[in-house]
Amino acid sequence: MFNPTPLNLPYYPFKISQKDGMYFIFDEIRKKHLVLTPEEWVRQHFIKFLIKEKQFSPNLMQIEGGLNLNQTKKRSDILVYNQTGEKLMVVECKAPSVSITQATFDQAARYNSVYKAKWLAITNGLNHYYAMIDHEAKGFSFIEELPIYGLL
Repeated sequence: MFNPTPLNLPYYPFKISQKDGMYFIFDEIRKKHLVLTPEEWVRQHFIKFLIKEKQFSPNLMQIEGGLNLNQTKKRSDILVYNQTGEKLMVVECKAPSVSITQATFDQAARYNSVYKAKWLAITNGLNHYYAMIDHEAKGFSFIEELPIYGLL
């Protein structure tokens, strides 16, 4: 039986199915069923959170997009664009059992060294961290709560 970890995010209904003893969740952005791993559980919740609570457009999100980092192919969890097509926010998702550590922040920062987005969000579904990046000053500042899309 499917028994997901309760997350520190609002409840959202998902289309969950089972086949051959495996569970799948429907990704409404990519329009396909994905294996329901703990990290995917967090990613799908955070996508809904951005759309429903923070007024982000699903049309401006790229999920598990590829990037080249030091001649290595990587995938960012969620990349959000603004209305003009500029990269606005990088979101790194971890499973609820994975602690958010300095290594997690370093991973998101490495991805953002390629993207140059203004915002970073890091979550394991239980803890969420948001930072505004100042690329010119090469600094950042943490904020308690992510603003709605129109105020980013």
